Amino acid sequence: MSTTADPHARRAWREALGVAFATSAYGISFGALGVASGLDIWQTCVLSLLMFTGGSQFAFVGVIGAGGLAAAPAAIASASLLGVRNVAYGMRMSPVIGAGGWRRAAAAQFTIDESAAVSLAQHTPRARTIGFWVTGVGIYIGWNVSTLAGALLGDVLGDPRAYGLDAAAAAAFLALLWPRLRRRQAIAVGVASAVVAVVLTPVLMPGVPVIVAAVVAVVVGWFNWLGRSSTQTGGSIVEPGDVPEREGLP
Repeated sequence: MSTTADPHARRAWREALGVAFATSAYGISFGALGVASGLDIWQTCVLSLLMFTGGSQFAFVGVIGAGGLAAAPAAIASASLLGVRNVAYGMRMSPVIGAGGWRRAAAAQFTIDESAAVSLAQHTPRARTIGFWVTGVGIYIGWNVSTLAGALLGDVLGDPRAYGLDAAAAAAFLALLWPRLRRRQAIAVGVASAVVAVVLTPVLMPGVPVIVAAVVAVVVGWFNWLGRSSTQTGGSIVEPGDVPEREGLP
């Protein structure tokens, strides 16, 4: 079936390209902040090429900017903590990627928040695969191009936050999350995770609140306290035919 004739595939392409565009614009902010923190242009670009996880990159340059090279161990620890979440994404995306050593090796570089979110928001296996690869590859290309642009034009741009670029990624996630908040269980997962992250952010080192909030989301979603694990039809229990994840889990 061609993409043109498949509405789910068209939706996946549309959402993936939209998220890729919004997130790539945020890379300008990282490029400018990286140079402002004391890294040179090439060091900033190498971080995007090899690390390629926005939260970890910002944590790294933020700590380096505050403490210089002496803070490198703390910067690496903060970046690593934020990167731990990608391990969970990798396990969840394994069925979408499929078998094959080269395919899995390539997918590891593109397994990030956005590619996992867009993929799991789709309703068919083919659409999930499209969502993952188009989002991951699109952001990788756009993020690296915009990182270079931000590093080169940092002095000209001034503070990237003045343009609202620091909110681009959050806005993209909100657009993906909002349509999923239709049931009490999904709302409970989102609210519980958000409250934990907000409370812990001022008192814990960067990365830890994200991990704790993710654990809370898994616990609340797994026990499915406010949802239903199955659909009742005519006195019998019928499992949904094609659900990307357990009801309530992000």
